[in-house]
Amino acid sequence: MRALTESGFVVEHARDAASADKALAATEYKAVILDLRLPDRDGLSVLGGIRQRNDRTPVLILTAQGELSDRVRGLRLGADDFLAKPFALSELEARLLALVRRSHGGSYPRLRCGALTYDSDTRLFTLAGKPLALTRREQSALDVLLQHSGRPVERALLFAEVFQQACEAGPEAIEVVVHRLRKKLGDAVRIVTVRGLGYMLEAVESDAS
Repeated sequence: MRALTESGFVVEHARDAASADKALAATEYKAVILDLRLPDRDGLSVLGGIRQRNDRTPVLILTAQGELSDRVRGLRLGADDFLAKPFALSELEARLLALVRRSHGGSYPRLRCGALTYDSDTRLFTLAGKPLALTRREQSALDVLLQHSGRPVERALLFAEVFQQACEAGPEAIEVVVHRLRKKLGDAVRIVTVRGLGYMLEAVESDAS
């Protein structure tokens, strides 16, 4: 908290879920850093309350290293980003600033990566201004990748989000979904395989020449 203050952030600290609920209901914040290990309740209950009030404040969740289940539940409840402990302060600051920039204006109905846009109000993806026809699984995968564009998404995390109700699906099934997405995105936006990590969505820069 002191380090963030010294970096120029105005920080308010809530020691438990009850204090956080009270503060969030009374004050508008630019972003929330939410630790899931709170003394009175699971931190995800705080996130659930935020989204149930239709509060679109960006939420960065702090998770224990390797806690895939926490990240999957957080995504479903509307988390914007995750940071595993232990972490470098510089990374926390960078991610926090990115969330604040993305949500400038108080809401973030549209997410963008190059020519790809997602409108959360209509739940519609468009590519170069044209609607993108996607299956439910393709939409789920692209939604997660777009929320984390420019950063790798773990293969296991993407699989867990896309195949929520399909326990019979094998790990290779996510490769099929990604392959189909790549074909539909064409040359406008790229899904990169990050060896040893997972997949990353990135915009393809146009050749100015």
